[in-house]
Amino acid sequence: MADLLYLDGGCGISGDMIVAALLDLGADRAKLDAALAPLAAEGLTYTITRSASHGLAGVDFDVRLPHDAHRHGEGHHHHAHRHLADVEALLARLPMSVAARAIAAKAFRIVAEAEAKAHGCPLAEVHFHEVGALDSVADIVGAAVLFDDLGLDGCAVTRLCEGMGTVTCAHGELPVPVPATLNVAQAHAIPLELTPVRGERVTPTGIALAAALRTRADLPAPFTVTRVGVGLGKRDFGVPNALRAMIVRAAPDPARIRVIEANLDDCTGEALAAATEALLALGARDVCCVPCLMKKGRPASILKVLVDEPLVPALTRALFRETTTIGVRVYPVERTVMAREPVTLDLPAPIGPVAAKRCAFEGLVRVYPEYESVRRAAAASGLPFQEVHAAALAAAERLARA
Repeated sequence: MADLLYLDGGCGISGDMIVAALLDLGADRAKLDAALAPLAAEGLTYTITRSASHGLAGVDFDVRLPHDAHRHGEGHHHHAHRHLADVEALLARLPMSVAARAIAAKAFRIVAEAEAKAHGCPLAEVHFHEVGALDSVADIVGAAVLFDDLGLDGCAVTRLCEGMGTVTCAHGELPVPVPATLNVAQAHAIPLELTPVRGERVTPTGIALAAALRTRADLPAPFTVTRVGVGLGKRDFGVPNALRAMIVRAAPDPARIRVIEANLDDCTGEALAAATEALLALGARDVCCVPCLMKKGRPASILKVLVDEPLVPALTRALFRETTTIGVRVYPVERTVMAREPVTLDLPAPIGPVAAKRCAFEGLVRVYPEYESVRRAAAASGLPFQEVHAAALAAAERLARA
């Protein structure tokens, strides 16, 4: 089953909080240290400690800047002006995986586009200010490396809670949410929820990383939580300043499943049969082919697969691998099912016992012999299948009325 990162933005988000939360989830600190080691030459140092914010325990990722300048959030005390090309050249020199480098580059471009819009200037002329400073490079690179290390299948961000008032930054006094944060939220459709807390709870680096990592806007329903990590912020808002990151896994819901389907007008019957066997072997609840007419009057089939949500990615890959389709549809369906239990039908010799299932719903009872069990009993007894099946049906009817 797929594991997903959930960034719970109920208390805000910033770059250092994401790094800290991923470390608390168990991401490899050694990979973080290796990726950031080249920045030590520019004076970057950091500490990783356990602390608490208003009773909520977690990890604190605290970057120390040159000349003992200490940041309190987004690096407001260290103004290293870099253009996007400078940042991209820096990322190319840092030791990290291709996937991590792509995430970091995406996050920086998201911020650059937001800043360009805020200041009305071309993308190439954007000065990154705080986001180009060493501490924010450490945040974005660190988050990208640690997320990649966890090997997760995606990231859910449902909303981010922001504060109110104003904040002082390199551009002076700005209203909260600051323009760059608002522009990222608009461009990437990330919901913001304003709270009465005074101060900036959602930083440009934090929301840019959320946008770069985000692969879905909702959580699977239902889901189980396999791990929880807490990353602490620096400011004291009078309430917990912490980001909770969870590794969640979709849990099967027997009443709510998914349908994967594809229209096929160039797939042979043999290929459809093989695909059906492969899909059932991978855990599909049911597979069926429905005849249809497609463009130009071509006879075709709709291959429909009933599946629990966690298996959708695997069965989608199987559909592409086993059939000629170049696209599939996935949608949720709700089922009403009868309660089922296995029973045994005791038939007279030479047939013997036959497996069946008893199904019930609101006082209605049905008993159905299992085909494979009837087939085996017929082969073992030497009697025709139809005779054994008729005897099993009669026994099933008596049991249903009992």
